[in-house]
Amino acid sequence: MDNTNGPVTIVEVAPRDGLQNEAVALTTGQKLELTTRAVDCGARHVEVTSFVHPAKVPAMADAEEVAAGLPRDDGVSYSALVLNTRGLRRAVDAGIGAVNFVVHCTEMFSQRNQGVDISGGIDLWHEVATRARTAGVRANLTLAAAFGCPFEGEVPVEQVVEIARKVLTSPPETLSLADTIGVAVPADVRARFFALAPLLPEEVELRAHFHNTRNTGTANALAAVEAGVTVLDSSLGGIGGCPFAPGATGNVATEDLVYALDRSGVRTGLALTELLEASGWLEDVLGRPLPAMLRRAGDFPAMA
Repeated sequence: MDNTNGPVTIVEVAPRDGLQNEAVALTTGQKLELTTRAVDCGARHVEVTSFVHPAKVPAMADAEEVAAGLPRDDGVSYSALVLNTRGLRRAVDAGIGAVNFVVHCTEMFSQRNQGVDISGGIDLWHEVATRARTAGVRANLTLAAAFGCPFEGEVPVEQVVEIARKVLTSPPETLSLADTIGVAVPADVRARFFALAPLLPEEVELRAHFHNTRNTGTANALAAVEAGVTVLDSSLGGIGGCPFAPGATGNVATEDLVYALDRSGVRTGLALTELLEASGWLEDVLGRPLPAMLRRAGDFPAMA
């Protein structure tokens, strides 16, 4: 199961998960520049927007405009979050080639975020997966609140495994576990991914999405790689996070994660110097210090 010899695919999620809770609203042009800067750093998978109700997530109200401004021939996979078949239809019509759907691991979190219970979320996944396949769109699946829930507390490994069994009858391209509120530690990560591995069809890649709320995100990502995960989500500057997590500090920072993976001998294809430059640009745009640590300390050895 160990994947520490890599390579690992990094999915840059700053344009979507990173921006959805920011107080500063970026223009469509700035969002496209953020995406371009991520690609220039070497990112080949970028989650650019979400096709959700604009009243619920105003920061993503320009999803169609963002999709229309994306290059179509640069060898990069651009994906978007969808929560139902209407969102999928909008993504398909906008020319997005990959979508990410979410099934929640607790009833209260599912109701608060998606308006359905877990069973209803699983049913929606099967419908979205079928329709996406028909439309020629790749469908990825995230199991959210897989490590802990702000309403129900601890989430047992067995609960995550049971939900995984049910969703895997419609296999996704990637199956991700999300530490939505940032409570996991490496032992939790290893336990869940080792439990999931025997269930996976050969064509499904394991993926992980960590928040750094309690400063364990990078350690969790390294543990995930050791447990066989080949795809990791991260956000430039460490922006983003869950609105239900008190004191949340955002996603794992791409530059911090790449530093840790590089020093561990895991290939990502991302350039650290360019990531630090892009993070500095984003900090200026948002007008506040970002959570990422590497811009404060610098690479090692120190860059000239």
